[in-house]
Amino acid sequence: MQPQTRPPHALRIAAVLSVLSLVLLALVAARWGPLTGADRDVVVPLHRIALDHPGWTQTNRVLTDWIWDPWTMRAMTAVIVLWLLLRRERTPALWVVATAAAGTALQQGVKALLDRPRPHWANPVDSAHYAAFPSGHALTATVTFGLLLWMLKLYGAPAPWQRLATAVAAVSVLGVGFTRLYLGVHWPTDILGGWLLGAALVAWAVATYPVIHRAERKSSSDGRVRP
Repeated sequence: MQPQTRPPHALRIAAVLSVLSLVLLALVAARWGPLTGADRDVVVPLHRIALDHPGWTQTNRVLTDWIWDPWTMRAMTAVIVLWLLLRRERTPALWVVATAAAGTALQQGVKALLDRPRPHWANPVDSAHYAAFPSGHALTATVTFGLLLWMLKLYGAPAPWQRLATAVAAVSVLGVGFTRLYLGVHWPTDILGGWLLGAALVAWAVATYPVIHRAERKSSSDGRVRP
């Protein structure tokens, strides 16, 4: 494993993302009128489009239920963990598992705390369960691709691969947010909340990674000096 240091301004970025997340959470909890109105102004016309274009609606269902489903994202995380374990780097593998698990706990905890209703339609094109804020799809995709990009950087993947992964990550994170809006199962602020909370979590994880890295190096050194 190549020695790495904390990315510049990592703690500051994590703090800013956390503050933005808390501000949005507070506004959603307070049901701030301008924000609620803006949410509705986006989802109502999108719902009309979804009703008028069933082919596009089905495509969005496939994307959200299969390609960008949270379980697909968890499978990607499992592949990252398996790769690390095959390299005998158990501490980084545990760090990835802990970050992903924290994302799930954060999502479920905030959902339970706010219990925000999802958009309600007389003629829905899709359905979803549990509370709306934050979007689990958006948060899970953000955490998963954030971890993937950091691992690629950390282990010195070739620049073309990093650029490709960044492009795929951007399309996926933005795309899954759009599918949830198009299908009428989330408000825009649910998606934004998922992105912000997921990004904040990854930022804190990356900012504290040097501690994990030092522990992993110390463990490796101890292993080499054993008789």
